[in-house]
Amino acid sequence: MACKLTDRFHVSPYTLHNMLVLGIESSCDDTSVALVDCSDRGHVIIAEKMASQIDIHTKYGGVVPEIAGRMHAEKIVPLIEEVMNEGNKEIKKQGNSETVDKLIHPDVIAVTAGPGLITGLIVGVEAARTLSYAWNIPLIAVNHIEGHIHSVEISNNKFQISSFQSGNANKIQNPKSKNDSSAPYSLLPTPLIDFPALCLVVSGGHTELISMKDHGDYKILGSTKDDAAGECFDKVAKLLGLPYPGGPQISRLAMSGRTDAINFPRPMLKEKNFDFSFAGLKTAALYWLRDNAQTDSSTYHLPPTGLADFCASFEQAIVDVLVGKALRAAEEIKPKTIILAGGVAANKKLRETLGAHIQYRNSDEQPFAPIIYLLPTTSYAMDNGAMIAVAGYYHAIKKEFTDWDKITVDPNWKIEKL
Repeated sequence: MACKLTDRFHVSPYTLHNMLVLGIESSCDDTSVALVDCSDRGHVIIAEKMASQIDIHTKYGGVVPEIAGRMHAEKIVPLIEEVMNEGNKEIKKQGNSETVDKLIHPDVIAVTAGPGLITGLIVGVEAARTLSYAWNIPLIAVNHIEGHIHSVEISNNKFQISSFQSGNANKIQNPKSKNDSSAPYSLLPTPLIDFPALCLVVSGGHTELISMKDHGDYKILGSTKDDAAGECFDKVAKLLGLPYPGGPQISRLAMSGRTDAINFPRPMLKEKNFDFSFAGLKTAALYWLRDNAQTDSSTYHLPPTGLADFCASFEQAIVDVLVGKALRAAEEIKPKTIILAGGVAANKKLRETLGAHIQYRNSDEQPFAPIIYLLPTTSYAMDNGAMIAVAGYYHAIKKEFTDWDKITVDPNWKIEKL
């Protein structure tokens, strides 16, 4: 999808960075724009804005593509203007006399070109190509999954398991500060990926295990054959009458429940491949509710304790499959880094369980180098323009640009085909 246009690459003399990247994300129901200062030392957000459509789609129990497209078209230009205005103010505030009277433009524009909903992708790409032409600035087509992988590099999001602590996974948490010696993670100042890396990307539309040898060098080890993990969460939440998005609602209720209350299946966990399947788990949850819950129309009702136990058991089944497959893949490819990314990466149970297993492995195999565990802060696990900017940066430094009149969208774009 990308072509090399080395004659168009430039670095603006007016900015205070290695490269200033404008990231645009509109692949689903969030319109997000970010201006990011990118370099080999890390990536710092200068300005960002997001317009969420959750309130609009909640009444439908899921994203309606036609409505999402219209809302993206309504919000994207104002968001870009706000981000560029705030970015200019921030850079000039920290600048010198050269920057005072000059309008600062980004060095590169990075935009999600797929995968995703075509109605949203078109809006983002059209905005990006217009700006690329008007400003004469290079354009990068970014794969949405690649963006999620690079979300772990935003600001100080790099955590390394420092030492083994006995106890359960609930002790695995982000440190309160860089000097929190009691935390099992030590916060490192430069959030960059050490290769080779294993990426577990889990969201509403995607569940994939990806081997990453370098920036832009990916191989899909396994993916979902039907429902993605996030989609399974949302569909079962809808059966319970929980508001969209349902995954966070199930996780909240699960906190007070018993994970062993219901013996849900762990689909494909014992199979030797790295693929996933969650449609059977969704069906098992439906059958259990039909046999054990009160119903009116298509919504099932359980008493508070029963609802908490159901959610905890259901969540645990998904986490067991995701973590089990990821650990098996890690045994095969021997990564230096394991990345957890995507919207479901905000799930506390998943973050902690995977972290606990990595921590145990590191303590058990010393003096071998410990595996670095990278995960985004919960706010950047969701779709955002900053992650698209960071992913675009790595293509920009290799001058892998797409001309404004040649960029296209691909709703089914595979990360291997960059």
